Amino acid sequence: MHTHTAHDNLGSIEIPADKYWGTVTQRTLEHFKIGNHPMPKPIIRALALIKEHAAQVNFEEGKLNQTQAELIKTVCQEISSGKLDNHFPLSIWQTGSGTHTNMNVNEVIANRGKAIANGSSLALHPNDHVNKSQSSNDVFPSAIHIALAQQILNSVIPALVELRDMLSEKARNFHDIIKTGRTHMMDAVPIRMGDEFSGYAKQIDWGINTIEHSLTHLMELPLGGTAVGTGLNASKDFGSKTIELLSDETGIAFKPAENRFESMSSKTAILSVQQAFAQVSTDLFKITNDIRMMASGPRTGLSELELPAKEPGSSIMPGKINPTQIEAVQMACARIISHNSGTAIANMNGHFQLNTFMPLLASNLLESGQLLADISRSFTKHNLKEIKPNIDKIELHLNQSLMLVTALTKDIGYENAAKIAQHAHQNNLSLREAAIHFGKIAPADFDRIVDVNKML
Repeated sequence: MHTHTAHDNLGSIEIPADKYWGTVTQRTLEHFKIGNHPMPKPIIRALALIKEHAAQVNFEEGKLNQTQAELIKTVCQEISSGKLDNHFPLSIWQTGSGTHTNMNVNEVIANRGKAIANGSSLALHPNDHVNKSQSSNDVFPSAIHIALAQQILNSVIPALVELRDMLSEKARNFHDIIKTGRTHMMDAVPIRMGDEFSGYAKQIDWGINTIEHSLTHLMELPLGGTAVGTGLNASKDFGSKTIELLSDETGIAFKPAENRFESMSSKTAILSVQQAFAQVSTDLFKITNDIRMMASGPRTGLSELELPAKEPGSSIMPGKINPTQIEAVQMACARIISHNSGTAIANMNGHFQLNTFMPLLASNLLESGQLLADISRSFTKHNLKEIKPNIDKIELHLNQSLMLVTALTKDIGYENAAKIAQHAHQNNLSLREAAIHFGKIAPADFDRIVDVNKML
């Protein structure tokens, strides 16, 4: 591998000749050979977005000349397009402030800018120019907020809306289907299958509302706070001006943090999003559990729903169709919920003026958001859209249910109704046969009262 020698205040170091990164990145690569979890690319793109608009503000304030600002803008747009992805090799297991990745971006912008400017050594400096008016401590958390807000608005919420709308459509389609309700995993009084699915749709609707509510805090950016929140080495208006440009670029209403000291030392805004993701995941787990149990069988289970056959379910049992989409959903939900613990621990570790678990936060949240969006779309498209009710099994279960006896309690009392249900079960009789046997109600009255259409 061809290398070139670079120098900094720690000495000299060899860097691959075909890479734009500098000494900080190279030293990080050599000193943090930990795991295989690359820094999420949305963070790199968000950092580039910040650098681009920070350069514009610095130019307007006379802190950068036009050439410097334009070079930074050009390289940042290359980063945003993905053109320079292989120049960002660092993992999340690095300094907890994200400084190594911030400097990776600064170095790539500076060195790529020099290349564009025909190698001028005076063109750009990673700290003096690209990082001007900034610190990793305000820039990196701002990048997390930006990347996460974009993901939520452009991917997570649209996917959940598709899922909610499909559940609502199924609720309408299944409205006239009356089935056995179940509580404690035991037979209960009848319910419309449409009502059952309307409950699922509302669970997802509440989840969407919770995620949207979490955006309120996430929209606050600590840009302009620099090292500890005081704004040292940045102008008074640098943060607000840069955030205004970022809002115009993204179409997202970011705003300066109401209190930069809170925004930089605490990660409650990020934790709130993770908790919202976890809430939706628990709801999805419950919904898919219900559906997989209703689809169990096809001969020896409930078999009230038929799942679409998308691929063979077994390598040994021919013709077996398994709830594979549901299993993928539930594994992803478990992953998202587990991230809740890591994110909570990360938020605890805001010692004094800085949280030092930010790369972990970035990784957890962006993976959670991607998983939530992906499983919502996949489950909607490959499972939920094509599920069908098994009317014969639904009616069989309904007719066999002993809990229809509940309708009699207002006429013959709880104790008498319980005796009828127990006698029917113990002697393998229908409720009607057991009720007539006890002589507590006339056959015509039983037929009038025990009507599932009146029990809804």
